[in-house]
Amino acid sequence: MSAQLLTLVLVVIVALGFDFTNGFHDTGNSMATTIATGALKPKTAVALAAVLNLVGAFLSVAVALTVTNAVVSIQNSDGTPDSALTADHGSALLLIILAGLVGGIVWNLTTWLFGLPSSSSHALFGGLIGATIAGIGWGGVHWTGDSTKLDGVVGKVILPAFASPVIAAIVSMVGTWLIFRITRALGEGLNNGGFRWGQIGTGSLMALAHGTNDAQKTMGVITLSLIAYGSWTDLSAIPLWVKVSCAVAIALGTYVGGWRIIRTLGKGITEIEARQGTAAQGSAAAVILASSQLGFALSTTHVATGSILGSGLGKPGAHVRWRVAGRMAVAWFITLPMAALVGAGTWEIGNAVGGGLVGALLMVALLLVASGLMYARSRRHPITAENVNDDWEDPAAVLEPSDPVAA
Repeated sequence: MSAQLLTLVLVVIVALGFDFTNGFHDTGNSMATTIATGALKPKTAVALAAVLNLVGAFLSVAVALTVTNAVVSIQNSDGTPDSALTADHGSALLLIILAGLVGGIVWNLTTWLFGLPSSSSHALFGGLIGATIAGIGWGGVHWTGDSTKLDGVVGKVILPAFASPVIAAIVSMVGTWLIFRITRALGEGLNNGGFRWGQIGTGSLMALAHGTNDAQKTMGVITLSLIAYGSWTDLSAIPLWVKVSCAVAIALGTYVGGWRIIRTLGKGITEIEARQGTAAQGSAAAVILASSQLGFALSTTHVATGSILGSGLGKPGAHVRWRVAGRMAVAWFITLPMAALVGAGTWEIGNAVGGGLVGALLMVALLLVASGLMYARSRRHPITAENVNDDWEDPAAVLEPSDPVAA
């Protein structure tokens, strides 16, 4: 087995590792409010989300093709792979992709450790962008496409990042207001009891939507690595084995349950009741499904958080914890550049030892060390299915600033 093939194998394994972290990092996007209101027991909710993420991954490939074509510039003007680039820089491109994945995973684990629902998508794109700039230069990033359509990083990633949470918040706020106005004559117990079934339905739809968007991002990355290796040339399709492996990886990650982030989304932004949860999840699912069909690789975390915030604003007399929301907003803004820095730094480290298989092995070793340290730190104050629904107490007010849960 050649060194380049071994590097490709490492890239695929790490990509599936990212997909796994994406699953548990984003479980709360679909099930946080369902868990917070008691519509489903925590472990039942994450199991349902895992199954629907698996199914959703097969419904479309539009987002996967966006990742393949819209970040690293590997195509000619006619849409075919740039054979000269892959021939001259095939090994370098594999290292770039690997470094980008390391950047995405490290940032995912960092924000999970702090309980911050930041964007796994932007962590991935940031890592890839930083590694590409370090390895090839600014021209290696596909910043924009044809002026007549939204394309490239700007059109498919950055613009949706700003627009999607605002749209989701507005839709959720209006939906919540309408639901409360229409049902105010009914008793609260009847409302909450009936809407718990609505939450299960909309939460399921949200999990399905998450699969159609987030699972495909790793599909696109693996396909990009196959193009860099030279074993795949079709920029309009994804290999079947890639679809299946990515779907399974994100489903397994979802089943693990990212309890730290589920707690922040379900209890930290606002106290949610069933009517709010139904409106929030339904709004988020609608935005994500529409964007997936258009190929926009948006952040499902941004959409879910925006919709939960909107449900708090739409409920008469609801209290929104703006301090928590502010910390999340800061994480949103710094995710892409911070992951880019990690991706670029990882590339430089791997390239400093000569690149190739040695550089790839060093990158993976550093990733394993960083992941192990963060996991060990998280065990000091574990959040599990048993305590995820405890009454919210802002950790920043009661714990030392150095404590990871304090965010």
